[in-house]
Amino acid sequence: MQEIFGFLGLVIIISASGVMSPGPLFAANIMYGLREGKISGIKMAAGHTIVEFPLILLLGIGFFSIESIPEIRTTITILGALGLFGFALLQIRAVTKQKFSLETKSGQGPFVTGILLSALNPFFIIWWLTIGLVLILESIQIFGIIGIVVLFLFHIWMDYAWLFTIAAFSSRVKNYLSKRNFKIIIIGLSVVLIYFGIEFLFKL
Repeated sequence: MQEIFGFLGLVIIISASGVMSPGPLFAANIMYGLREGKISGIKMAAGHTIVEFPLILLLGIGFFSIESIPEIRTTITILGALGLFGFALLQIRAVTKQKFSLETKSGQGPFVTGILLSALNPFFIIWWLTIGLVLILESIQIFGIIGIVVLFLFHIWMDYAWLFTIAAFSSRVKNYLSKRNFKIIIIGLSVVLIYFGIEFLFKL
């Protein structure tokens, strides 16, 4: 029993390092929090879940091999960088249009963005192929095949709590922003996304 609680505590601590680290999903979540309110964080987390659970499941049943990591990383890195560039430019275009309001919404919602920015984030994928894989294997060793679900549940709630909290905070901040400052923040976050895209490419 002590081993089980020790492992679950380890999952929460290690997961926190990944969940709370600044990245494209974090930056995009702030944008949607400013635009659409706190519920956007839940939608973003739901989109993230669509990618994360199948990935954990496939890793748990041994679908990926260590030898495949370089190929996976290269493909995701290139697609991820292009996706970030495109998303950032769309955001900048949206807030610089002549007809603009604080409720302006981009083409795709937070749910779809959560899917795309998770699936095309090489750091997220590599985290699960390395650090996350160790947790998956240990979870299976302790709980059997059901360990995949146990690990997922103890990890995923943190994504929902964190993204909801950030979106809720962003939504409150919006009430104190002028249109000009709102535009500056969105453009600044878009530049951050472009930076992440460039960083992806430099790590190839």
